[in-house]
Amino acid sequence: MSRACYHNYMLSAISPIDGRYADKTKNLSDYFSEFALIRYRVLVEVQYFIALVKLPLPQLADFPEERIADLIRISNQLNLEQAQRIKDIEKVTNHDVKAVEYFLKEAFDELGLDQYKEFIHFGLTSQDVNNTAIPLSLRHALEQVVLPQYQQLIAELRKLAANWNEIPLLARTHGQPASPTRLGKEIEVYAARLEQQVLQLQNIPHSGKFGGATGNFNAHFVAYPQVDWHDFARHFLQDYLNLDRSEPTTQIEHYDNLAAQCQAMMRINTILIDLCRDTWTYISMEYFKQKVVAGEVGSSAMPHKVNPIDFENAEGNLGIANAIFAHLAEKLPISRLQRDLTDSTVLRNLGVPVSHTQIALQSISKGLSKLLLNEAQLRQDLEENWMVVAEGIQTILRREGYPQPYEALKALTRGKTTIGAADIHQFIDELEVSEAIKAELKAISPENYLGK
Repeated sequence: MSRACYHNYMLSAISPIDGRYADKTKNLSDYFSEFALIRYRVLVEVQYFIALVKLPLPQLADFPEERIADLIRISNQLNLEQAQRIKDIEKVTNHDVKAVEYFLKEAFDELGLDQYKEFIHFGLTSQDVNNTAIPLSLRHALEQVVLPQYQQLIAELRKLAANWNEIPLLARTHGQPASPTRLGKEIEVYAARLEQQVLQLQNIPHSGKFGGATGNFNAHFVAYPQVDWHDFARHFLQDYLNLDRSEPTTQIEHYDNLAAQCQAMMRINTILIDLCRDTWTYISMEYFKQKVVAGEVGSSAMPHKVNPIDFENAEGNLGIANAIFAHLAEKLPISRLQRDLTDSTVLRNLGVPVSHTQIALQSISKGLSKLLLNEAQLRQDLEENWMVVAEGIQTILRREGYPQPYEALKALTRGKTTIGAADIHQFIDELEVSEAIKAELKAISPENYLGK
């Protein structure tokens, strides 16, 4: 495709992941595009044929070993022109997997292997191919693209947490000033949450269905009753495709583990939405400034603005992703009787929420890289909210057996618009406690009342 045609395509694309954001999602097309699905189907069919050769079946006993490399080359080097040939065949068959079978039979003819071609797709239903090709493509996408991006973001957060580890921050619970914390620790909370959920995602098995028309290998057993086809399928999925075999099944995969993967990514995205909203709020409170990018416009009307657009963009894309992940997780495990076709069209959208997630991850990383700490504003907020040390003061007074310390501090601080150091120290001076305790209490300030 020429550069001009490519840009015209981007401008005319209906989905923003193939249009406006195509440059941010193009690496996922290797796993979720129509071409990718065709390529993974070809891979499954080729690997299945090779597994039959090595079983071995009597009719394949004389298959020339040296030609296996040719078959592997077909799946590994499938190009767009060959994929288009499969699409052209599909126009006649009106069946996408059958088109792959016919394409491979043509390839066998060209290789002089026509006597073996009826063992392509031998005994299979289309879902044996789809329900292994798609889980395999998702596994590769997660391992090669998505998980490294999650890990990169966690590393970025950990770096910020370390850099800002000692920066005191006025906490806010219910939006109100609360016991101070450290900025680095608050960022570390997100890193820890993400790390735990990513680990859970990694631990969910990648499952595939492989068992013939209704999961019982009817055709296989009637042709070769002496072969343990279920054992064959177990080893085929594990050794050839690195997938776990779901068993027993109907005609289709249970999709329960795929649903769990969607839900795991939803949880990760929900944590990221939380991160975006908190960071957005800190920017609005001027705890953070943002680096100015030369030539960038914040507002079409107000030239002074530097908007937190990266976090807003990320939040929007994460919301879209989660809506689709939720539908996939809720719909895919449900199928009428031994199968209906509703999973097929839905499953083709698996790459859409992954793409929106990737757009969001890139936006978050960009937004984090633009943050500039405004320590003066953080210190000012702490200085204006001395009432937050009341918790510490009343806790020491409890230790000393002072009567009703909570109530005394409540009377001093609750509902007051401003409480300064002088107010707190005057209150301490009036307490009937030793000078040593008064000194201990006066040593508490919003900037050092931070815990560990």
